[in-house]
Amino acid sequence: IARSFANIGDIVRGRDLYFGKRKKKNKNGKETETEREKLEQKLKEIFKKIHGNLRNGVKDRYTNDGDNYFQLREDWWYANRETVWKALTCEAPNNAKYFRQTCGSNAKAATQASHKCRCTKSSGGKPGKNETDQVPTYFDYVPQFLRWFEEW
Repeated sequence: IARSFANIGDIVRGRDLYFGKRKKKNKNGKETETEREKLEQKLKEIFKKIHGNLRNGVKDRYTNDGDNYFQLREDWWYANRETVWKALTCEAPNNAKYFRQTCGSNAKAATQASHKCRCTKSSGGKPGKNETDQVPTYFDYVPQFLRWFEEW
């Protein structure tokens, strides 16, 4: 789950190194868009709409962002990564555990995320409505090529 989560983060932030399959030619001999290119175009449209709805000087933060909206995408991911993690783990069994001990503020006394792969509030999770709401991984902030080295 953690690697998929990190890959989603790369895609959302426009940092994904995998560009998908090669372009195919249609019956007229013209190259067609890859699924990856279609996804990237859709993300640009979504973030353009988000950018258009920004108010109260917030829009000024993104004046030099260009049509890829890289900073807006980065900020959106930072603000919503916890919700994405919850969506990925919502059907996980209650006793599902994350494979590394990452919960808590002290690395030497870290505990394992043992409730739907989420850290509990008492082990460093953020206070809020739910007792288990902290993302137990920072793979999404590790450059993709370094994650690939670890996998290979």
